[in-house]
Amino acid sequence: MDMPVVGIIPLVDAGRESLWMLPAYMEGVTHGGGLPVMLPLTDREDQLERMLELCDGFLFTGGHDVSPDVYGEETLPVCGELCPGRDRMEKPLLLEALARDKSILGICRGLQFLNAALGGTLYQDLSAQRPTDCSHRMAAPYDRPEHPAVLTEGAPLRRLLDSASIGVNSCHHQAVRDLAPGLSVMAEAPDGVVEAVWMPGKRFVWAVQWHPEFSYYADANSRRIFNAFVESMKKQEDHSKIPNE
Repeated sequence: MDMPVVGIIPLVDAGRESLWMLPAYMEGVTHGGGLPVMLPLTDREDQLERMLELCDGFLFTGGHDVSPDVYGEETLPVCGELCPGRDRMEKPLLLEALARDKSILGICRGLQFLNAALGGTLYQDLSAQRPTDCSHRMAAPYDRPEHPAVLTEGAPLRRLLDSASIGVNSCHHQAVRDLAPGLSVMAEAPDGVVEAVWMPGKRFVWAVQWHPEFSYYADANSRRIFNAFVESMKKQEDHSKIPNE
């Protein structure tokens, strides 16, 4: 497969009634040798099926808070803006992509949604429910490290980056509380907040809490993550291959 097609979940601006995209999501996929396609916002079964037929992998982007409905809890006042349309689209798309062993990369909300959809739970607001001295909501610019992430020994992210710890940016107020069955931790912040997960036994199911799309131009590790994602769709016979930048 010379140029895998990667479906990217759209970002939603409700106030402007528009869908939009950060260029680095697409450029990260392009740099790795893939063809990025921004998807429409839909939960129609026939359209989701066609996406699954056309796309070799899916990038679950950042954005709105995940609705507590996804993980069976009441919405607290500290929860941020929700996007029911994304929740309705992403859950069936994610579950069927997993069933078909499509490659999946989740970023920020993407990690949170992966965890919630698979049976885990979230902190609806870290400052209210898990206060810490570690800064998880940095000020712009976002292309610089805000805190370290300790990479789990033996996990594929540590093998890819060949380091026990890396610096990451951080711009979120929700996070994994209870880890979903089937997921394993790949990285943690100094305060123990989950920073990256993966699903063993799948072609490529990774998710990170930080934003490699913001640090893509300045940080080689961010580019390596995108490259590994796209490469996983090319190497159908060898899921363990991890490329360099």
